[in-house]
Parts: sequence; structure tokens; C-alpha cells
Amino acid sequence: MNRTTLSLIAGATALAAVTGFAAVSTPDTGPAEQRTGAATLPVERTGLLCPQPSASDLAETTYTSFTPVTEGADDKGTAVLRAAARQSAPDEDDNSEDEKAAEDGESGESGESGDKEEKDEKGEKGAEKDSGAGKPVLQLREPGKPVAAEADGADAPALVGIAEGRFASGWTAQQTTEVTAGTGRGLQGVACSTADTQFWFPGASTDDSRTDYLHLTNPDDAAAVVDIELYGKDGELETTVGEGITVKPRSAEPVLLSTLTAEKQTDVTVHVVVRSGRVGAAVQALDDELGGDWLSASADPSGSLVLPGIPKDATAVRLVAFTPGDADVDLKVQLASPSGLITPAGNETLHVKGGMTAAFDLGDLTRGEAGSLVLTAPDRSVPVVAAVRVLRGKEGKQESAFIPAARPVETRATVLDNTAEGTTLSVTAPEGDAEIRVTASAGTKGGTPRTKTYSIKRGTTQDVDAPVPTGLKGSYALTVELRTGGPVHASRTLAATEGGVPFFTVQPLPDDRGMVAVPDVGEDLSVLQR
Repeated sequence: MNRTTLSLIAGATALAAVTGFAAVSTPDTGPAEQRTGAATLPVERTGLLCPQPSASDLAETTYTSFTPVTEGADDKGTAVLRAAARQSAPDEDDNSEDEKAAEDGESGESGESGDKEEKDEKGEKGAEKDSGAGKPVLQLREPGKPVAAEADGADAPALVGIAEGRFASGWTAQQTTEVTAGTGRGLQGVACSTADTQFWFPGASTDDSRTDYLHLTNPDDAAAVVDIELYGKDGELETTVGEGITVKPRSAEPVLLSTLTAEKQTDVTVHVVVRSGRVGAAVQALDDELGGDWLSASADPSGSLVLPGIPKDATAVRLVAFTPGDADVDLKVQLASPSGLITPAGNETLHVKGGMTAAFDLGDLTRGEAGSLVLTAPDRSVPVVAAVRVLRGKEGKQESAFIPAARPVETRATVLDNTAEGTTLSVTAPEGDAEIRVTASAGTKGGTPRTKTYSIKRGTTQDVDAPVPTGLKGSYALTVELRTGGPVHASRTLAATEGGVPFFTVQPLPDDRGMVAVPDVGEDLSVLQR
């Protein structure tokens, strides 16, 4: 038998195995002409990365984890966050123990409720202790019910986590840190993100008044190699050690941006490119006088951007924009207000030079009303990334937060650590009318979910009267679902007052990407005859 014949037999055997698996794994939908394209199903595995919260001994951090109830999801699974430096490669025994613990946590009706409460209390107060022992910092026990853990001081760890099965679709995690004094004092919040290979951060700084760290977290068993590029007002900055930075397996690496270059610039765009592997990335921007917050990555470069949810009492708004490549662009600037799209006087268009970071002071842009910035390049032909730094409070008692350009809520998005007071949900529909449904989950310590539906008119931003769980105890999750129309963009503001300073943090709500289109397949052995 010659080699060609052997190859054909091997190919036929492999293809038969593949088509056989597809037939077993998908519903029997009858003949090909009766099947109707792809089915939308819940994802079965999700990974999240949370950066190290703070280097301050005065920091008080709350981690929160949640998965919304998803129709069609598997009836088994786990969702576990562990300290990054302690994370070990998962094996079957670890997964079995995690899943058994999740199942045991649901059986409180049979006399185990006391044990469950004891475990939850330990989880809320002993994040550092558990992470030091390699145990989960946070583990979900049931979809629809958030869990929280607390950690104090500079030892609170970066987290790496995996959700599988019924916990994977829409899994969300958040860390919120309060720092009462020192550089970056204020409320700092960030949603834990997925690993990727490229990130843009307009709005960072290497100025003497700022201490900005780029936090890189590697979830994998192999080292990641990362290049960091910095762009200022005149183009790319010369860096000394920005190339070939190694992030060890399952570990986190903070990089102080001012150590990468000798140039001191107020407004810098950071471009992170991963040569090998993948990482999670976020910038912690800390100011000596104006507090600080996390700067999440901007949406991918695009000719049309939305920066949602500028607080209505913002006293100053500074826009930072950057366009890759050599082409200049005149950005059209609009504010989506509660009454519709308006053009800010004196800032109708903003000129951004190719390859250079541009910054514009927009003043008290919102003037006491909810608002979102809408930036558009002519013909949407020149891609741009952007973010705004927002200040609240009077001089001497100001706090800052950042809002990057955000992806739309295509289907569903969730934000965590909400409280009955001090939570504002902002939603904008820049292109068309939309209807959304907002669900408030049960609280971390008790409460009954509530749901409301809202209509958002085209071109407007609304601070919606978001529902609060009945009998709330602890914090809760808000899940936004697009029902009709759109697209919509959303953000959440958490606010509190400490010593006369308006602490606050803003997180955009990107789509959770919890559903995936699965092609409808069937056997077609005729391909073997071609």
C-alpha cells in the first residue's frame, strides 16, 4: 500500500471522528435544509485578572465576584479567584474540590447553613490569610448571588481566576479600594479584566506630581514578554527599559512609568504590546493633590468613540486623545445630555496630530446634568483612542477618576460592589432609541433581586433610577441587558464623602461576552469524494 493511500485513509478516519463528535454534541435538527445557521449558547469557560489593589498601608480593599443567572447554562461548574503569585496550574483534583465546595455551599437547607455562613464570614474577613495559604480568595456558590472578601494594607494580592460551566457566562469581578491619605487618596475601583495581547491607555502621566503604575498580570504557566511604548505631545518618548519586559508565570508585575523615560509629561498615551503570551493590564494613576483611580484600557482604536457617564457635578473634565499612525484628525465633539446631542461651545472640533498625544480642558462640561462624550472622526476613517480625567469637589478638596472610551453593551453587562446610597448608573444611546432591563441582584449578605425596564432616547444620557434589592444587606450587582434598539453605552459611579473630599470612582460597563454563536453542523461525508 503506497503512502498516498495511507494518507487518504488517515484523513478519512480523522474527518469521520470530527463529524461524529459534532453529531453527538449538537441537537438533531434534521436535514441540512431544515437547519438555521448558528445557535447562541453560554460560554463554558472564562478567565479574569485583578491587579494588585494598592501599595498603601492605609488601603482597605473589597473584592467582589458575581455571575448572573443564564438560561441554558450548564448545571455544574466553579468560579474561583486566587492570589496571582500563589496560583498553581489547575488539575482534576483541584477542580473537583472546588466544585464540591460550591455544591456544599448550596445545601444549607439540610442543616449546613451555619457552616456556610461561617465560610462566608471567613471569606469576607480573611482574604489575605486564605491567599497566603493558596486557598481561594473568592469562590462563587450560586449564580445570581455575589460574594465579597476584604483585605487591608499593601499586602492585598493581585488575583487570577477561572470560571467554568454554569458560572462562566457573564462572570464579573471588581475590586474597590479606599485610601484615606497620601498620594492617590480617595476611592479607586477597577473591574477585573480578561487577558489580551494589546492595550491602549490615553490619560497616563510621567509628571512629577503623578505616580502612575502599569500593572501587568500573567495568568499562564509560561512567562509573557511585553513591550511598553509611551507617546507624548511630540510623539513617541525615548524609553530605556520599555522593551522585552518579562512577566513571570502566574504573577503580577507593577511598572512605574516614570522609570521608563527621562521625559516628564502631563499627558501620555501608553501602548502595551505582548510579544509572547498574554497579560491583563491596567494603569493606576495617583496624584499628590488630586487623588487617584484606575485607568482601564480604552476601546480599540476607532473612528467613533463614546465615553459614557461623566458625573453631573464634575468641576473639570480633561480629554486625552491619540491616533496611531501618521494621519492627523479633526475630531467632532458632542455631549450626549439628557435632552439630546449638543456641541460644547468653543470645542466643536479638536485637532489630534498623528502619533502625538493631545489634551484638551473642557471645563465643567456637564453643567449639572448627566452627560457622555461622543467623538467622531470625519467619515470615521481615522482610528482614535481616548479617555477623560474627571475632577469633583472644590480646590484643595478634589478627587479624580478616569473614563476611557468604552465598548457598547451589545447584550448584557454587569457592575459590582453597588450600595444603596452613592451608586449612579448612567446609560447613553448615541445612535438610536433603546430599551434596557436593569436587574439588581441579591446582596452579598442578603436581599431579594429587583428588576426595572427603561427607555433611553436617541442621543441622550440618563442617570437611571436603578433598582435596589428588597431587604438589602451588603453590596449588590447591577446587570444591564439590551432589550431593543441601541447601541447603548453605560457606566457606574460610586461616591462617598470623607473629610469633606468627594471620593468617587467610575467604571464603564463593557459587554460581558457571555454568549457565543455556535455553528449548526451535521455530517457531510461527501467531502471525502472531492
